[in-house]
Amino acid sequence: MLRLLNIEFIKLWNNRSSKILILAYFILLTSIALIAAIKFDIGPVKFHLADQGIFDFPYIWHFNTYVAGTLKFFLAIVIVSMMANEYSNKTIKQNLIDGLSKKEFIASKFVTVSAFALISTLFVFIITLILGLSFSDNTEAYHVFSDTEYLLAFFVKLVGFFSICLFLGILVKRSAFALGFLFVWYIIEKIAYGLLRWEITATEHSWENITRFFPLESMSNLIKEPATRLGAAKELAKQVGEEFSFDYAVHWYEIAIVLVWTALFIYWSYILLKKRDL
Repeated sequence: MLRLLNIEFIKLWNNRSSKILILAYFILLTSIALIAAIKFDIGPVKFHLADQGIFDFPYIWHFNTYVAGTLKFFLAIVIVSMMANEYSNKTIKQNLIDGLSKKEFIASKFVTVSAFALISTLFVFIITLILGLSFSDNTEAYHVFSDTEYLLAFFVKLVGFFSICLFLGILVKRSAFALGFLFVWYIIEKIAYGLLRWEITATEHSWENITRFFPLESMSNLIKEPATRLGAAKELAKQVGEEFSFDYAVHWYEIAIVLVWTALFIYWSYILLKKRDL
């Protein structure tokens, strides 16, 4: 398996576009630290974002994994391009001629996307730890490592999302069309989400019990938006007569839903490749 992983990374690193996108992705992950430098000093209005507690333990685990999760589209481009290049460069056919089975081919791709997810998770862990220890007032071990389940959610979210990209790359064979299909898929889910929310009124939030099983929506649910969890946001809501009561926790069933989708997309990728005449 390490040999297959090594082959995949050599292919990616020898592709100039993939190399640039991978480097840009990790540079942007590092740039999360630049958020600490954001300051507004306009007359009487003085606002320093880092002072709002976004880098305090344990909240920082939630904030950083959410922000890092929005950057996953850089690697999505790499993954669909990786599959498109296999077809355009005929390397998939050559790999199979050289004795690689279709099952091993899919396994090598899945291991590669899992490696991307793992490296990203470790990268976010290191950045979060450095920022938290630099800005947080409370650095006791209990607070430092509370909420680290967001790292698990981040890893599972990336693996699931990259599995969709892998499937679309095999299905469509062209990176631009695969990304377009992904965008259309996202729009369809949002339309269905809105329609269900409009139509289903029998039980409070019963529409959410349906939409949480949508592929992209289930991955989005793993890490909810963290902004309303901040003390400043809650205080502002109280001033206008509102009160937040959101559930920010990472639930086991949400992880299970994404893992099932991941398994399905990898299985469908194999079935598609197995039946296709290369």
